[in-house]
Amino acid sequence: MIVYTPFWATLEKSGESTYTLIHKHHISSATIDRIRHNKGISTLKVNDLCRILHCRVEDILQYIDSEDDQPL
Repeated sequence: MIVYTPFWATLEKSGESTYTLIHKHHISSATIDRIRHNKGISTLKVNDLCRILHCRVEDILQYIDSEDDQPL
């Protein structure tokens, strides 16, 4: 399962906020909501967030093994 727990700490350290992501950097509120609820976002959005926050992918998301994952 992909979780976005690291995103919130990275966002806080960056000096940005969800408000600036939405209004200054044009990240949609739907994307922020998807991150908030650990729903999938596109790799393009991950790339955008890494560019805005000057961070690595690991600073945005993390994989955690979960029994809730769909079977392969």
